[in-house]
Amino acid sequence: MERRASVNGGSGGDPGLSGWRRPMLRLLHLYFRLVRGVTFGVRAAILTEKGEVFLVRHTYVPGWQLPGGGVEVGETAEEALVRELAEEACIVPTGALRLHGLYFNRRISRRDHVALYVLREFRVERVKQPDREIAEAGFFRLDALPEGVTPATLRRLEEIAGGLPPAADW
Repeated sequence: MERRASVNGGSGGDPGLSGWRRPMLRLLHLYFRLVRGVTFGVRAAILTEKGEVFLVRHTYVPGWQLPGGGVEVGETAEEALVRELAEEACIVPTGALRLHGLYFNRRISRRDHVALYVLREFRVERVKQPDREIAEAGFFRLDALPEGVTPATLRRLEEIAGGLPPAADW
């Protein structure tokens, strides 16, 4: 059973990078390129015992993705992930965050890396409501994912479900 909240009560369609989104994303990447030698992000595959995964659809990039974001100065990767999960998913880890892999995200830049964690023990604080960053969010069965899941997200879920080692590239 699918559970999600949506802006506009929407269909889950892909808004694409239109209007202000494309220049804003480019500006953010330029800013990070100037102020940081390497960008480092974290994401989580939040999995339930019922075979569901938590996914988000951002307002500024297309597709459904695993929740996460950037590691800020002074944060550990796990601290950043706990912060991002609270912001993007209203989820609090109650068990160990297990590092699945560290990836080079060459599609974003020559400087971007992503740490992917698997989380199986957690508490949902409340249903995530749409906001300026998250258009939709919810749990989806692994065998019935929504249309528009990003290729990288699909590859990560295949690795985890198949017990495969992580690839080098995101």
